[in-house]
Formats: sequence, C-alpha cells, structure tokens
Amino acid sequence: MTRWEYLTAPLLKHNTKQILDNFGEDGWELVALGSGMDPESVVAYFKRPKEG
Repeated sequence: MTRWEYLTAPLLKHNTKQILDNFGEDGWELVALGSGMDPESVVAYFKRPKEG
C-alpha cells in the first residue's frame, strides 16, 4: 500500500509556473488548488509517495 505525505503552499500569481516546476522537481504532484486568506491568494495542495 502506498503511503503519502502532503504539502500545502501559497502560490504567487506572477511566478506560478516556476513554483510548480520547483515542487515537481522535488517529486510533489499538484492535486488541488484553493482560495487563500484573501481573494487574491491561491493555495496549492501537493502529495508524493512517502519514503521509508
């Protein structure tokens, strides 16, 4: 059975591609986007297989 670890991170709208590419390089898969604390902010939810 695969075990997962999760990460929540804010996304800066002016640099979204670079942020997502960086997380992807570290093995994180984007699974959802949501609203942040204010209407201008976006939160990304990631997962990746847990090591060990």
